[in-house]
Amino acid sequence: MCRVSSAVRHRLINFLQSLGLLAAMGGMAWIIVATIAGPEVTAAIIIGSVIGMMLLPSLPKDALLMAHRAKRITGEQFPEGVGTLAELSRRAALPRVPSLYYIPSKLPNAFAVGSPEDSAICVSDGLLRLLDLRELSGVLAHEISHIAHNDLWIMGLADVMSRAVSIASWIGQFLLILNLPLVVSGQAYIPWHIPLLLVFSPTIMALMQLALSRTREYDADHGAASLTGDPDGLASALSKLERKTGRFWEDIVLPGRRIPQPSLLRTHPPTEERIRRLREIRNLAPRPRMPGALIEYPVRDDLAPPRFGKFGFFQ
Repeated sequence: MCRVSSAVRHRLINFLQSLGLLAAMGGMAWIIVATIAGPEVTAAIIIGSVIGMMLLPSLPKDALLMAHRAKRITGEQFPEGVGTLAELSRRAALPRVPSLYYIPSKLPNAFAVGSPEDSAICVSDGLLRLLDLRELSGVLAHEISHIAHNDLWIMGLADVMSRAVSIASWIGQFLLILNLPLVVSGQAYIPWHIPLLLVFSPTIMALMQLALSRTREYDADHGAASLTGDPDGLASALSKLERKTGRFWEDIVLPGRRIPQPSLLRTHPPTEERIRRLREIRNLAPRPRMPGALIEYPVRDDLAPPRFGKFGFFQ
């Protein structure tokens, strides 16, 4: 009962944090866009965006898979991985088992795309080389938790608001520059807080988006541990990823990039903190643990070093 209460409290706190951050981002988006376009146009933009997000609950799955040169992994090619994904999806009560895709990249990477009804999980060549099956199970459970909790839709909504603020900020700054002669000559008056909002609002939105992503990551870690009954498996995978890549890839992906690519390293909290939290929940109700055998999937030896692809993704 104590473990159940702790899990419920954890989920409630994360939900409230996510709700608060989304509300703050929505408020900031309203202020900035309304300053430039007026409240009526802003209301129309918001209504249109919400309808669009409801009709298109995630980024176009096929387009992202094509951009990453992803190839479908069948049960004949990788029965352990596909079987593990099916079992984890059953435990998560997903309406449909996500498809598993292989990405020809040396960068250790995993991400999910789509909606609970039609989703895919991609794993890179570098990830399959690095992890054993137990650790991969933790990573797959992490991505399944994102899908089950609709995190892809939530982060997509945050993406739309962040981009709207960024565009409005640039337009507003351009208009300010055009009207600068009138301001200097005293023919126009602009409240002092308007330029500050226009300059700093994209950074504030980026920080809130980062905080939202981190909250969802902690929740996905907790969900993965619940699905596998083996938080140490995911902790071991995270430790290997940290040793293999360090903070180098995050330093490349994050600076100056408003919405980084979906990735196991995307805007994540410090690995040490994630591992600490996972080890604190070792007493979750145990489930049959996934095997720790080496992964037998035909990885490639002719891949180029990680680089930015023609679609702008680092792979």
